[in-house]
Amino acid sequence: MATANALITHLSVAETNFREAPGNIEAEQALLGAILVNNEAYYRVSDFLLPEHFIDGTHQRIFEVTSLLIKQGKLATPITLKTFLGDADLGGLTVSQYLARLAAEATTIINAEEYGRTIYDLAIRRHLINIGEDLVNVAFDAPVDMAPREQIEDAERRLYELAEKGRYDGGFQKFSDALTGAIDMADAAFKREGKLSGISTGLKDMDKTLGGLQPSDLVILAGRPAMGKTSLATNIAFNIAKAYKGEKQPDGSIKTVNGGIVGFFSLEMSSEQLATRIIAEQAGISSYKIRRGDITDDEFFRLTDAARQMQTIPFYIDQTGGISIAQLTARARRLKRQRGLDVLIVDYLQLLSGSSKKGENRVQELTEITTGLKALAKELNVPVVALSQLSRQVETRDDKRPQLSDLRESGSIEQDADVVMFVYREEYYLKMKMPKEGTEDHFKWQADMDEAHGKAEVIIGKQRHGPTGTVQLAFQAEVTRFADLAEEDRMPERIGD
Repeated sequence: MATANALITHLSVAETNFREAPGNIEAEQALLGAILVNNEAYYRVSDFLLPEHFIDGTHQRIFEVTSLLIKQGKLATPITLKTFLGDADLGGLTVSQYLARLAAEATTIINAEEYGRTIYDLAIRRHLINIGEDLVNVAFDAPVDMAPREQIEDAERRLYELAEKGRYDGGFQKFSDALTGAIDMADAAFKREGKLSGISTGLKDMDKTLGGLQPSDLVILAGRPAMGKTSLATNIAFNIAKAYKGEKQPDGSIKTVNGGIVGFFSLEMSSEQLATRIIAEQAGISSYKIRRGDITDDEFFRLTDAARQMQTIPFYIDQTGGISIAQLTARARRLKRQRGLDVLIVDYLQLLSGSSKKGENRVQELTEITTGLKALAKELNVPVVALSQLSRQVETRDDKRPQLSDLRESGSIEQDADVVMFVYREEYYLKMKMPKEGTEDHFKWQADMDEAHGKAEVIIGKQRHGPTGTVQLAFQAEVTRFADLAEEDRMPERIGD
């Protein structure tokens, strides 16, 4: 019995090994014939079809030479082609005879694009087979130093590259189609809470200036240590996830109509530290007190109540440190595919690595990272908010408000970003300058401290879609929470005024 089973297994494996790769010789012949009869047919497939997509080697060569001739403004016919193809025996036919037969049996130019798409799709299937075979072979014979996760990420990368290549809907589009997209965006903004074209940050003053976080934008949020850039990022992330509302579409998919699904790459803090920080912000309790267990019964109730509310929000954290831009890209794509994704936050930029070896030019590596993040934002059509450190040159100036030139290795960051924002708190720097008590300088210092207390500035240094300027926010240092500044003219009228 065992022998019979082994024989059956052997036969099934042998049968699998003899399966032919998917291809359609007739479709290739029909397309090439149509192009040779009327070169205009070439332009119906030139946007997506390449020589390597043909399964037959002779057809690859014919299409390659045909493409070169047509691109040079020359005529591609059986007569002009034969001098470039040499001699070969094509099933009893010479090259000249084969070209003549292709032209003679050509179908109408109308079907050229459909034939091209058939050829293309079959080529994609062959690539999928190759990836699958490589996956199996590497899994069997993996080097000792190659972790399974590394192989999974490599397979994901190859599959996504193939998915991007496997599209023939690119190229020019009618301006009327672009106008329709613009009107749809305006309509969505009109219906959305806050009347924003992008996703609301939950901070009204910031939304007024930015119009929300825009799809496909790379937003850089920078600041010196202790300014609160991570706190602002977590505040925004939580506000977006908390406001999430989805609407089921006819095809079964869920469309985000308000707020969003948030992915947060915490490269510096663990997921527990990040969760502690967020729950402290929402419960209004210092994270320091939570870590020490120094909380009252009332505070514990607020803590558990906040945690219960937070359990249902679509907020996903990846706490892996030291990952590369390629790994981050693969994981973001996976999240988009499996759970959905509306906003991606990376904390922070300088902790990512590029594909280059350690010790090589850091500026070039950072260029690769920022270019990769911008490409990811466009590909997934979501805003990517990347936090960034600032150079120490800020500390050498009297006015310590950050500028674009303060960005570390700033060239690529400034160039690739659609929005650059800086977090600045005057109160932090004033605290370190306290003069001797009782002096005139101390009275002036105290007045400045009172003015700066509980306030923060978000300086928008660059914005492709709108104005630059400064947004004033309230900052509650005890719980590291940013909020809209309650200015005097926004307060309700007092009785007797």
